[in-house]
Amino acid sequence: MLKFALFLLHFLFFTISSSSTIIPLPSTLRASARNQSWSSPDSSFSLSFVQITQSSFILAITYNAGNVIVWSVSNNGTGDSVAVDSGGTFSLLPNGALRLINGSGSIVWDSATTNRGVSHASIDDSGNFQLLNNDGFPLWSSFENPTDTLIPSQNFTVGKILRSGSYSLSLDRPGNLNLKWNDTVEYWSLGFNSSINGNLSSPRFMLRSNGILVGLDPSFPSGMINMAFSTDYGEGNDVFRFLRMDADGNLRIYSASGNSGAGNVTPTWAAVTDQCRVFGFCGDMGICSYRDSNPICGCPSRNFEPIDVNDGRKGCKRKVELEDCPGDVSMLQLEHTAFLTYLPEVSEQTFIVGIVACRSNCLQSGSCIASTLVADGSGFCYMKTPGFVSGYQGEVLPSTSFVKVCGQAVLNTPLYQDTSEKDNDLRLQVVVVVVIVLATLLALVAVVTGFWCWFYRGSEKSGHISAKYELVDYASGAPVKFSYKELQQSTKGFSEKLGEGGFGAVYKGTLPNRMVVAVKQLEGIEQGEKQFRMEVATISSTHHLNLVRLVGFCSEGRHRLLVYEFLRNSSLDKFLFTPNESLNWENRFNVALGTARGLTYLHEECRDCIIHCDIKPENILLDEVHTAKVSDFGLAKLMNPKDQRYLSLASIGGTRGYLAPEWLANLPITSKCDVYSYGMVLLEIVSGTRNFEVSRETDGKKFSLWAYSEFEKGNVEAIVDKRLAEVNSEQVVRAILVSFWCIQEQPSQRPMMGKVVQMLEGVIDIERPPAPKPVTEVTSGGTTMTLDGNVSAISTYATSTTAPSSSPSL
Repeated sequence: MLKFALFLLHFLFFTISSSSTIIPLPSTLRASARNQSWSSPDSSFSLSFVQITQSSFILAITYNAGNVIVWSVSNNGTGDSVAVDSGGTFSLLPNGALRLINGSGSIVWDSATTNRGVSHASIDDSGNFQLLNNDGFPLWSSFENPTDTLIPSQNFTVGKILRSGSYSLSLDRPGNLNLKWNDTVEYWSLGFNSSINGNLSSPRFMLRSNGILVGLDPSFPSGMINMAFSTDYGEGNDVFRFLRMDADGNLRIYSASGNSGAGNVTPTWAAVTDQCRVFGFCGDMGICSYRDSNPICGCPSRNFEPIDVNDGRKGCKRKVELEDCPGDVSMLQLEHTAFLTYLPEVSEQTFIVGIVACRSNCLQSGSCIASTLVADGSGFCYMKTPGFVSGYQGEVLPSTSFVKVCGQAVLNTPLYQDTSEKDNDLRLQVVVVVVIVLATLLALVAVVTGFWCWFYRGSEKSGHISAKYELVDYASGAPVKFSYKELQQSTKGFSEKLGEGGFGAVYKGTLPNRMVVAVKQLEGIEQGEKQFRMEVATISSTHHLNLVRLVGFCSEGRHRLLVYEFLRNSSLDKFLFTPNESLNWENRFNVALGTARGLTYLHEECRDCIIHCDIKPENILLDEVHTAKVSDFGLAKLMNPKDQRYLSLASIGGTRGYLAPEWLANLPITSKCDVYSYGMVLLEIVSGTRNFEVSRETDGKKFSLWAYSEFEKGNVEAIVDKRLAEVNSEQVVRAILVSFWCIQEQPSQRPMMGKVVQMLEGVIDIERPPAPKPVTEVTSGGTTMTLDGNVSAISTYATSTTAPSSSPSL
């Protein structure tokens, strides 16, 4: 019997040791013993003491090629590593307990496995350290007790937490990875798929060795879905990748070269691309901003002071607290500043009011200490109560914030007071000396340069516009002016092309504050710099949830570029006309409604009516939740500064199938041209078919005309996209009726966009529209164009009116 037991033990030892190193009972690691460790068979991973200061050590598993710490004995509450002195030991005791003991003999950490049948420990080539019983069953493992790091082959399941200070990463039952501050404020989330509702059976995430973060669940159709990719995914067999919850609140994938030194560890993916959007990054009442591409922390104004002058991330405090204020309380106004509001706060302290009410409501409320109004057309005002307020300031943020202060508000110049640097008298003295020494030379250079500019500024050979245009002032909220060189750098030499439209090519870029943008190179712009900048300022003054936001522009020499926010889901045409891409009916209807609301804002709610002139699916962009955002609005106005009443097809590159009949009749271009184009797009949203397509299925007719005849027969199903599994029949009928009203030949018969929104929402009844006119080919100046309607009808319309008005009923 004893021989059999020995044989079994030997067999077990041999089996495990073939892929892992066995650590028998009892065994001890000592902090004072240099180079003492328990290593995996291939020596990729080792468990040992790591010296962090002259007299303190932590017990950690490291990846040896880059000396990367992937697990450590940590405090469960904060995730901070537990340190011991040079007399510390890490012992696997005869009773199966695994303990970290300080030099004084006190127990600072215990595995809670005493007398549970632990027979030995092991560390394998995947980096997992385990306590096992005689059957090889793990009673405790480092993979099941992660700290701040996840490595390949390590599952991350519901109940596990990666923690670093106040920040944590967890997985919920519906399959969402969530980043939280203090386990309460959720500021980032990544889920399996928006089409999955409810809880999954056993969701889990894993970082693969090739740098792809994958989600797995048996109930998911394919069992697995790729969620995130490192920038170097799939490259190099000797690259070690790991996922880490960093102390700054961001979740990142890192890559370490297998044959590199300890310093060659680089981030290759980040969950939060804009670091200033991490809640609490700059502490309570702290304001996050950027210096070059680095986030820095400061205070809102001189009414505040840093809690720690040596560490701006610890936040700020009022010099006079509100409860101690001897006089009146006022509201400090901060332009281009937002106080971050995430779940669960967003549902508790959100109101739809104007900027005056957003300020005054907070001032009058005893529970409000700050508020933020987001200028995106939504009208959302977020009220902040005492507890924790996290701020973000940036030149392109479309928001205004208010903070309660005691007495008169004193604003800094610049907006925030940077507390990331200490006052340094010696440095100041050195700077003063240098300035004095160089003052004469600088003055001389300035004089010479001034004379040069005076005589040279009018020269066309220089390729530069007069410097006087640099002095054009803008109101608050105006776009940022970029140099052409800055945009070249941001787009990596215009290397990543996103697409090309009638106004020019679009490229992907990243600004110094890490904001991803779309940069459009305009073609055919002949305006001077002053006129161009004024028109851009007009366009940028529009703020609406369903309009793409203009971030900035470039007007340098002959270069004319516009910088927009980047929308990851591209344009609507991809989802309508690509076989493998589609949107469900709910999303399609919301896109149709959102587009109509955006056009209503441009036509009826702006100070000056802005006519788009090129509405088509390619110019309707979708954000991450498929919210429609109209792009390229107002660009037609930039193409012809001499006469805004008439715009030629050549000047704006109008698109076949979406142009209103009055274009080639040389009639005034009104907002009803956009209504016509919108009607064609609305029909395409319902059908998933280009409105001008002709096929056997349409009996040789253009699709829009065939669709009307099918609708008259009551055959609505023939018009609806066959890829749509479920639709709201009432909404489908409303959308089809609205599309036929919008594509009427006479502009006076087409509804205003505000009426279109009401009809789509079901607020008003929709009468049966007349049939659209057949297609006629018209030749003008040697160019053949396709029009809806006929020449005689256009001529009749042209002689009857020069300024078409909308129908009284519509």
